[in-house]
Amino acid sequence: MRKGLCVPMMALVLLLAGCGAGEKEDPRAAYQEMAGCTMEATVRCDQEGLDWEGTLRCDYVPGGQSTVEVVAPELLAGVKAIISDRDWSLSYEGETLNIAPLSEEELSPAVCLPRLMDALRSGWLLEENRETWNGEACIRLLVDQSGASGGKVVSAFWLREEDAVPLHAELAVGEETVFTVEFTEFDFDDTIEGMEAAASER
Repeated sequence: MRKGLCVPMMALVLLLAGCGAGEKEDPRAAYQEMAGCTMEATVRCDQEGLDWEGTLRCDYVPGGQSTVEVVAPELLAGVKAIISDRDWSLSYEGETLNIAPLSEEELSPAVCLPRLMDALRSGWLLEENRETWNGEACIRLLVDQSGASGGKVVSAFWLREEDAVPLHAELAVGEETVFTVEFTEFDFDDTIEGMEAAASER
């Protein structure tokens, strides 16, 4: 009699084991599917002798040309740069954003936001865990993306857990953090309904 019950019981165990075995959703999926995004953020460089802080607005277009506009400081407000993500080349409208690259990987403030979005879309995921940022539940991602000079470029992101909107990011070359970014506005373009959101102003 025990032998007769064995097969149904095994089948029940397998059935129950499969019920919760769905694939884990990739928090980067919204970025990989989006037609683009618009964001505004405070970008800061703390490298010794190269201290810089400004507010930048970016219209990011995957695989195309993105536009970055300076909102602050006032002296540079309105200056725009066009960034191609094929070679990360820059062209400027009007006055030149006279800020030299701040690392051996030619990472300038103008390319910081597009590079971060590109890393989210196609970088190699190193770590994923849950943390809080300014009291909000977040998914923290650590993403590796090779630099133009072959050096290691690693980006860390704190994405709000409820909608994957970025709140904070850090971009490092080698062991040194080059930029820290505080997002104040963010909107997805043409993604799944309900994904569009604005990050709380800091």
